[in-house]
Amino acid sequence: MLLVGRQAHIEAINTSGLVVEGDYEGIYSPAAITSLETILPETLLIIATKAYDLAAALTSIQSLLQDDTTILLLQNGLGIEGIAKGIVKNQCRIVRGLVTLASEMLSPGRVKAWRGETILGSDELSESVSHLLEKSGIKTKTSNTLSQEIWRKCIINSIINPLTAILQVQNNKISTPELAWIRYTIGRESIAVGNAEGIDFKADLIEHIEEIIPKYTNYSSMCQDIQKGRPTEIEFINGRIVELGEQHGIPTPINKCLTQLVRFLEVRNS
Repeated sequence: MLLVGRQAHIEAINTSGLVVEGDYEGIYSPAAITSLETILPETLLIIATKAYDLAAALTSIQSLLQDDTTILLLQNGLGIEGIAKGIVKNQCRIVRGLVTLASEMLSPGRVKAWRGETILGSDELSESVSHLLEKSGIKTKTSNTLSQEIWRKCIINSIINPLTAILQVQNNKISTPELAWIRYTIGRESIAVGNAEGIDFKADLIEHIEEIIPKYTNYSSMCQDIQKGRPTEIEFINGRIVELGEQHGIPTPINKCLTQLVRFLEVRNS
């Protein structure tokens, strides 16, 4: 295994190891570098960048890709495959997946992670990647409704991420009754857009989300990004829901309001 990352993170790992706290506690010593110079035959590349960094990451390695290279995309949000395929075309194989575990970057070389799993599609290539991840100790499952899984996570993120980023609180703090109308309205708007995109959700999805939010004690990735003065993935979550809503003639005023508020925070903190 080879880890590629930003310089400060890689320097800390090479000096003191990768320190993981939480449910996967330990100190790990992966080979770690800041850039790829070559890609070996039959390589699996797991791209775990932020959604807004995906295009740059793929462009930087495009000349190294081979037809037997497999890229696993694990970004949050919608439209991720389209971005990747627009860059790599038919140079290699693309597998879409998502992760349900939460994590926080505490400092370079030090992270905290909660238990979760990786979900892939049910085609032959995804099944092969799933088997490889399982052998490596990564809890993985395949699903024949991956698009639904991606949308389900996006709807959860559309509720949790912007609210926690704007209010600067842990995820479970937004379960307060005072925010109930906002949570429900975000969910209803997002589900309506998903339905228009051909996604069939369970009838009790919003109630399920209401049950799980109080269990999440971490800070969302979007909240962490705002705290650290970095861009967020708002355009790939609420922003994308707004865009698709406009295409289908579905009003999404609360999603649009949250998107604009987070954009303001990004500009203010830049």
